[in-house]
Amino acid sequence: MKYERIKSLLGDDFSKLQNAKVLLLGVGGVGGHCLDCLSRSGVANITIVDFDTYDLSNQNRQMWSELHEGEIKVESLKKHYPHIETINAKIDEQWVWDFDFDEYDLVLDAIDDIKAKLALAQKCHKKLISSLGSAKRLDPTKVQVGDVWKSYGDKFGSKIRYELKKRGFNKKYKVIFSAEEAKVKDKGSFIGVTATFGLVMCSEAVKKIVSK
Repeated sequence: MKYERIKSLLGDDFSKLQNAKVLLLGVGGVGGHCLDCLSRSGVANITIVDFDTYDLSNQNRQMWSELHEGEIKVESLKKHYPHIETINAKIDEQWVWDFDFDEYDLVLDAIDDIKAKLALAQKCHKKLISSLGSAKRLDPTKVQVGDVWKSYGDKFGSKIRYELKKRGFNKKYKVIFSAEEAKVKDKGSFIGVTATFGLVMCSEAVKKIVSK
């Protein structure tokens, strides 16, 4: 009964969700909502990677954060999604180069580290969906999906494209981005936007899985 309605929507393709192996990098404001969406949609094989702990500043936008202040994120999320695999690690550039992505059908990038994001693009662009900047914005209707070279309206995304060109990278991969101009310069964030990024990432992941 739990998946009856998503099965009704996808038909025989639902089995593809249960057989796919998904790697989700980062489970903060974007990644946490993506994880919840994937899990409720029937994706059975999910591995999450994060090194952080929950603190009070997370509670305006991060799933379950008010229940686990001071606790390690991946360990806390395992309590809510017991079927997931967890890796407690800091995702930096070296971690990306060292990690074996071969067993995963899809890699979902919800991290903030620019050098790690660049390495991800270089190493696994064919199965990558990446989140650009979700902070400092208020309008979820401005969230869009496109290939990295067609994204716009985001200084973080502009920096990613500039650095990729410097590395001689010209491949396409899918990104979630907002065309809305940033409202502030500091670390402002609104769950209406960060959650939308995560849900759109989940939607794109589901569509990619069932299209195979």
